[in-house]
Amino acid sequence: MEGDKGGLSYRIKWISNIIKHGLFWHGVRNNLAKIGLDFMPYYWVKEATSTFTPPKIRGEDIDFEITTFGENEISYIKNTIIGIEQKDLLADLKNGEICIGLKNKDKIAAYMFIKCKPFTFRKRFFDLQPSESYLHSMYTFEAYRGLNLAPYLRYHSYKYLEEKGITTYYSVSEYFNKSTIRFKKKLNSKPIKLYLSLVILKKWTFNFTLRSYN
Repeated sequence: MEGDKGGLSYRIKWISNIIKHGLFWHGVRNNLAKIGLDFMPYYWVKEATSTFTPPKIRGEDIDFEITTFGENEISYIKNTIIGIEQKDLLADLKNGEICIGLKNKDKIAAYMFIKCKPFTFRKRFFDLQPSESYLHSMYTFEAYRGLNLAPYLRYHSYKYLEEKGITTYYSVSEYFNKSTIRFKKKLNSKPIKLYLSLVILKKWTFNFTLRSYN
């Protein structure tokens, strides 16, 4: 079942998804981080740089509702998903971030977070202007993968932000996370910078700019 985080069948599916979605090296990076060598190459991305055809949900069941999430939904997310134990999602919500997601017959199918204020990512400062936003922590639950929900939700997050006068959308794409890179390409996203973050033994952090794109 979706909430059985410790079950053997859940973990087998989790590992299978890592391989299926090209996340092997992403997993290697995460495991090295556990022993004190946390290196992370990542793209600083600008999303929706030109017009594109709005994404649609695949399949026969298109009964999905777009809504903002509160503490109840975020508590469920924290207690269900493997690998996010260290993330304080409730603190993000209380600090003014927006959590927007999709529900299918009252079940959470996907979600993401939105920052609208300047922030620090791995000790690199990003100065967001009033018309800019940072989109992060996109996740689709196992039962709803393959339905094109990530680009669909992302597109509607743009529309949600446009109503608030926010028209520029940034995000981070980890270099080894090919699944994320593929879904953002559907939204005409373009890399602006390629950065490298290196954290050694959780004590020393180094940031490098590897490449700038036109």
